[in-house]
Amino acid sequence: MEINYSLEEISKAAKFIIDNAEHKIILFEGEMGGGKTTLIRALTKVVGSHDLVSSPTFSIVNEYHYDKGSIFHFDMYRIDNENEIINIGFDEYLEFGSLVFIEWPEKIPNLLPEKFTKLHLTIIEDNNRKLTLKNN
Repeated sequence: MEINYSLEEISKAAKFIIDNAEHKIILFEGEMGGGKTTLIRALTKVVGSHDLVSSPTFSIVNEYHYDKGSIFHFDMYRIDNENEIINIGFDEYLEFGSLVFIEWPEKIPNLLPEKFTKLHLTIIEDNNRKLTLKNN
């Protein structure tokens, strides 16, 4: 499934994801500056979180709260090997049944669960994106 959106319409893209994602673990792929964290910010707002969303590039994981529990936001960009993420208990985060958003999942291919929703963001032009959603 695909949807095109402008940055001004990002809540439309977030609602599209909520309506079509079959899994609570959502992977975000796309080039640097493609809007992954911006889209995660919109998603957390759409599900009802009022927490400040920022990129966990250095902390690896941020936790946000909403009325149904926690959202775990991972950024794997700085991961050099999968052991780094294993050591922080990554598999336990996946078992909580919470929403889990993972940026740069291609850095941890052997640690991904069997079932997830994958999003790929493509920059069309400065303020426009194409979002491809695939349930696995």
